[in-house]
Amino acid sequence: MKAQYDFSKGRRGAVVATPRGKSRITIRLDDDILEWFREQVEETGGGSYQGLINEALKIHVAQQRESLEDTVRRVVREELKGLDVTKRVARQKAVAT
Repeated sequence: MKAQYDFSKGRRGAVVATPRGKSRITIRLDDDILEWFREQVEETGGGSYQGLINEALKIHVAQQRESLEDTVRRVVREELKGLDVTKRVARQKAVAT
């Protein structure tokens, strides 16, 4: 270890710059919630648990902004995808009658 270090070109602040469009904050989460996100990242082979939390929050916000009509349409589409095509046609004929 050196007896003296030169900090004349040193800069204050974060070592890694915050990307544009992101904000650095402090947030308190329950331990079990944080552990769950960390486990999810570990199970998928790596990544960022913070990014996963961010993505979960984006999905939640998008769903909150969805109108009732859009929600009903999305749910109906999801249900129809799960039906067999022949069952779907039979139901359409039954409704038309």
